[in-house]
Amino acid sequence: MEWRVSANPVPYADAVEAMERRVRDIRNGTARELVWLLQHPALYTAGTSAEDSELLDAGALPVHVTGRGGRYTYHGPGQRVAYVMVDLKRRKPDIHAYVNKLEDWLIRTLMQFGVEAEGRPDRIGIWVQSPGGGEDKIAAIGVRVRRWVSYHGISLNVAPDLDHYAGIIPCGIQGHGVTSLAALGITADMDAVDAALRSSFELIFASETVAI
Repeated sequence: MEWRVSANPVPYADAVEAMERRVRDIRNGTARELVWLLQHPALYTAGTSAEDSELLDAGALPVHVTGRGGRYTYHGPGQRVAYVMVDLKRRKPDIHAYVNKLEDWLIRTLMQFGVEAEGRPDRIGIWVQSPGGGEDKIAAIGVRVRRWVSYHGISLNVAPDLDHYAGIIPCGIQGHGVTSLAALGITADMDAVDAALRSSFELIFASETVAI
């Protein structure tokens, strides 16, 4: 497994193009699996289930139509995006089980910062209790699988501008808020988040036998 960290924000279209090349090379056996940690400039992405009515402010930020699953989501500075390119056929060819592992990965990562988070069977993403007694979303999941090689992945709100979420209905879910580590009063830089993501990932995925 290769780990890559991009220091500067990566344009969304460039990231998708790079992922598609890497997925092809993994499938052909000419490249290793990859976890790519990065940030994007402020933008919205529309997944395969996105509906026009969920884009509340079309002129607020650039909108990118993408092939990942899910609906509208936000990416921007202060949010850690992790694109995960793994060969599920060599591991476990079960997309549902893979998404569950991504959820566990985020939950265990947040535990390292003292945050109790959970997934919900009826709502994609990772959720924490809000001060008012409801639930706020702190992380999103959106994947695509091509010939059993995964790409796209997860995003974790570290300290983004949460006001940008007002331009969309995030993941098509209403009645809940969006939060971040910073909004929860937790000061964590990207290096600390990256270290937590890596250690949690290795714990979650280490039990898988990778066929050679």
